[in-house]
Amino acid sequence: MSEIRELARRIAGEATGNEQIEVVVASGSDTNVTAYQGSVEKFTSATSAGFSIRVLLDGPSGARIGTASTGALDDEAVAEALAQARDNARFATEDEFLAFARPDGVAAPEIDLVSPLFDALSTADKIEMALELERATRAGDARIRQVQAATYVDYRSASVIVSSLGIDVETAETGAYLSVATIAHENGENQSGYGLSVGRAGSELSVETAARDAIRRSTEMLGAVKAPSTRTTAVFDSRTASELLSIISSALSGDMVVRGRSFFAGRVGEKVAADAFTLVDDPTDIRHFAASPVDGEGLASRRNALITDGTLTGFVYDTVSARRAGTASTGNALRGGVTGCRALQLLPGADDFDAIIRQVGEGIVVRSLRGVHSGVNPISGDFSVGITGRMIRQGQLAEPVREVTIASSLQKMLLDVVAIGNDIEWLPGLAAGQTIAISDITVTGS
Repeated sequence: MSEIRELARRIAGEATGNEQIEVVVASGSDTNVTAYQGSVEKFTSATSAGFSIRVLLDGPSGARIGTASTGALDDEAVAEALAQARDNARFATEDEFLAFARPDGVAAPEIDLVSPLFDALSTADKIEMALELERATRAGDARIRQVQAATYVDYRSASVIVSSLGIDVETAETGAYLSVATIAHENGENQSGYGLSVGRAGSELSVETAARDAIRRSTEMLGAVKAPSTRTTAVFDSRTASELLSIISSALSGDMVVRGRSFFAGRVGEKVAADAFTLVDDPTDIRHFAASPVDGEGLASRRNALITDGTLTGFVYDTVSARRAGTASTGNALRGGVTGCRALQLLPGADDFDAIIRQVGEGIVVRSLRGVHSGVNPISGDFSVGITGRMIRQGQLAEPVREVTIASSLQKMLLDVVAIGNDIEWLPGLAAGQTIAISDITVTGS
């Protein structure tokens, strides 16, 4: 048994009377290297550890919860944090739905998220990879005017969740990525772009992939013009499709549903998307960088079908939102008392990006979304955002476009999906991405 697990068990074991205790202990290490103009601009290698304690007190009208946390793991810090959490609970407001998770009999999947290659690179290797990424990006195209930053990052983390109600789990994972931000220049015009390579270990990363990605994304936008105003088919590439799915995910949170803040409320069993649209939340899939054997409360992760063949089949819940809705947790607690999707993915279609472009014939490719926070309302479904991208003419990519707004509603967009790609890109964050084509989008440009 690890030291942090032993510590968590000791703290949770101090629950008395009408009190329940939940402890989360986390530790980790990370390396971050940023190269700029042929030199190392930033290098950090750090370790961290800390824990948070939640104390629940049962009362006549419900429960009260107090929280405290600290970055130290010594006995004095533990005692002080526990006392503070108990004190905070006494002053909290009672809520009939508040509760800690109890073991529900679902076994956590046995998934290994620690790469055996994680320690294969030395510190010197990591630094050289960042420097090589900058060199390769600069040399890859004469139009690259500047590499704003070339970055190598890796991390290893471990966490334990233990409660006085019987939750007792430990997880570990590793990850790494290369990223590079570029500015391309031609005929007095600048365009920015970025590139990525991700993996579970630094030795899995590709300098060539990240550099090529950034070069393409910045140079293809040179000479961008305003698009004509029209109604047409929009093809979201894998990165922007991932953003789109992340936006939709908030409406699939059971907590948002019970609070009346979801356009999906009351629609389970209804047709809400095109027949080809099947969306699952599956943190048990180790290909997803958000994979984990347990959720933020320590309950087992599980595959949850949300939309199946276009029909809304369910929502995701943590313990509290499930109690409000009169159902059971789906293993979707996020830390911080939030309920949400954890590892979204669409079931793939039959074609890749290029084939879908040919099928669409006339339309617009969406390469970036801007103004998402102000232009999208996940409660009403209103959708109006700025984009950059490429026009599609006669089944081919045509001129780049900028200063363009696309608009519809999320409800309509789901029903208007006409193609889903097989080109899944596993990305850091909430949702994997793949090409999605959506018809009847309003484009406002020149």
